[in-house]
Amino acid sequence: MIGLHKSYGNYNICVWTELVLVGCQVWLFKGGTSMDQLQDALFAVADRQQGYFTSQQAQECGFARSNFHYRLRSGEWEKAQRGIYRLARYPVTERGELVLWMLWSRDKGGNSQGVWSHETALDIHELSDVMPSKMHMTVPLRFRKRIEIPKILKLHFEDLFKEDVEIRQGYRVTTPLRTLLDIIKAESVSQDHIIQAIKEGIQRGILILQDMAKHPEFEKYTHGYKI
Repeated sequence: MIGLHKSYGNYNICVWTELVLVGCQVWLFKGGTSMDQLQDALFAVADRQQGYFTSQQAQECGFARSNFHYRLRSGEWEKAQRGIYRLARYPVTERGELVLWMLWSRDKGGNSQGVWSHETALDIHELSDVMPSKMHMTVPLRFRKRIEIPKILKLHFEDLFKEDVEIRQGYRVTTPLRTLLDIIKAESVSQDHIIQAIKEGIQRGILILQDMAKHPEFEKYTHGYKI
């Protein structure tokens, strides 16, 4: 597919003959792309990320970087962090920070690397009343950032398997089983909280005893205590 970029006033419009792939969405444009279509494309991306999007994603949708300041001044966009924006009129979500920091973890290709884990994942799954002082995120062993790691984040370096991860709206989180294995290994949560999480998980059906039996880490919790 060949796209021709043309300038129309303040906008950089990408004209396609048939299909354009934008942020994993395929849009059918006949003859050219209007501003409404650009905004629709950006909304489709932001809607999957609780209203957030990156500068790279906006450019992929057809917005010229030189036009970003106009969008900010007009109040259409809000700047959340360097290279991360939010649609100002998008409804406020309860856990938007989970998406914001997930986008922060993106690599040079724009792909988010982080997965919420440990105490933060425990909180997301609502398996305990633990209130972590930091947000725990697992990143690949080769993860690197040129900027200083924010103090609010606690990074754990490990290459996770696909089956250990759940996909939510705009972020990823370790499964309840993997979350508890990480918690037990890290010894960062009291046994009472671990037992509470196991009881809650079993009652809600998000923890399966047969799966837990495959991991010796759970033995003292499933046999040494009344679950």
